[in-house]
Amino acid sequence: MPYSAWLVLKVIDWGAVPVGLFAFVHALLQRPDAYTAADRLTKPAWLAITAGSAVALLLFSFAGVAWMFWMAGLVAALVYIVDVRPKLIEVQRGNKW
Repeated sequence: MPYSAWLVLKVIDWGAVPVGLFAFVHALLQRPDAYTAADRLTKPAWLAITAGSAVALLLFSFAGVAWMFWMAGLVAALVYIVDVRPKLIEVQRGNKW
């Protein structure tokens, strides 16, 4: 594998780790009642999902044999960031009117 391709894969691989860590830390800092108010899974469930996601992104590689676990971790973190996080922020911010 050429060095430039290896470098791109490593940037993608290690660039996903902060995404998983951000999702876990954000889930950790939210109020438990916000999850039920946002009609999402419970806080312990999202903590387990995002923690598993962060661990998968740390342990497995995008270019490795177990890339499916890496991809599942990235998808889980992105689902939290794109779907759950905005709802939690909306619920905790309250009605602006």
